[in-house]
Amino acid sequence: MAIGITERAKKEVERILDDQNMPDGTALRVGVKGGGCSGFSYTLGFDDEVRPTDQINEDEGVRVVCDPKSFLYLNGTVVDFEESLMGRGFKFTNPNANKSCGCGESFSV
Repeated sequence: MAIGITERAKKEVERILDDQNMPDGTALRVGVKGGGCSGFSYTLGFDDEVRPTDQINEDEGVRVVCDPKSFLYLNGTVVDFEESLMGRGFKFTNPNANKSCGCGESFSV
């Protein structure tokens, strides 16, 4: 499997890359870190350095990369982007999470 990305999320990533004038080859880096109200928190950022051990998924020019330790928790996850009255932001749909917090930013396995 891999870490997927929806069309809405791809468009938002492309918009951010263009607005910030990031160099070609910059990837969306996803990961996890300890913390949050459920045990682990999602991390999301941009990285122009891809390590040999990273898991890479490229979809129509948008690369999603993840370090091997985080990939253990994120394999099969889909990154989406939502805009609503409550706000806008990236959302993770993680099939490995047993429990998520109300805000959707942390989870447990």
